Amino acid sequence: MSRAVIISDRRITGLSADVISELVADLGSLWHERHQAKLASRPRKRAVGAGAKHRLVFVDRLLAALVHLRPGVTHDVLACWFDVDRSTITRAIGEVRPLLAERGCTVSPGLRLRTLAEVVNHLGASRKTGIVDGTEIRVRRPAAGRKDRDKFVSGKNKQNAVKTMVVTGGDGRVLFCSPTMPGSCADMWWSYPCARATPIWSAR
Repeated sequence: MSRAVIISDRRITGLSADVISELVADLGSLWHERHQAKLASRPRKRAVGAGAKHRLVFVDRLLAALVHLRPGVTHDVLACWFDVDRSTITRAIGEVRPLLAERGCTVSPGLRLRTLAEVVNHLGASRKTGIVDGTEIRVRRPAAGRKDRDKFVSGKNKQNAVKTMVVTGGDGRVLFCSPTMPGSCADMWWSYPCARATPIWSAR
């Protein structure tokens, strides 16, 4: 169901069904060759190709990467869409992104917003709406004995996490993603840089 919806609606990936089919044809065999070469490069107790099969086939890996890159959907949400573990999505995106880059699927030249200040000034100058949201990402519990171990415990979700602030445009396109902070960091901490400027923006 997720595959059919993503392919049928161009707004999700920015690509038509024909272009996605071309990417699958061009990159699918290359991904398979590299995957097999990686398996054969280390000592094994069973033959290459034996054992459990991929639950996430290449076309779904490609779609997950495209959806992540276009509207910035998180790995957790993609894992729910494709009914796999979050680590599977993370690994799939890490495998597909280099293939897309080799094919020339890179960011087009134009406006570059590298810092939060540049994003805020751009929104203010263009009188566009921005959406600011603090997002928590679950992480493994830091090793015992680490001095700042307790800082990763989120007071909101009571779990070990890191937090980042994401700024998108009114159309949902990601404009800025901040460096990660420990999960105990309050959401209000991220609002201080924004308070120095006066663009038209909304907090979600």
